[in-house]
Amino acid sequence: MYLSIGNDMAVREASIIGIFHMDNVTTSKRTRGFLSQAEKEGAVVPCDDLPKSFVLTSEYGMNRVYLTTLASSTLEKRLK
Repeated sequence: MYLSIGNDMAVREASIIGIFHMDNVTTSKRTRGFLSQAEKEGAVVPCDDLPKSFVLTSEYGMNRVYLTTLASSTLEKRLK
């Protein structure tokens, strides 16, 4: 199955490591460092607007961070 994350994008449910709300996790220095490093490596897939959450995936040995305008609670409901 796939999860629609907005912006005409979808990710495989089996590849999802976690769904994180930007306001809650960006207060952590480690998370900010992780996102900064992922951006430098080109692993961040941006969205058109201000992101509310991000989806971390791992597939074929590659990690990707998908920024999305949808709230993490909305994405969680879509998974169920």
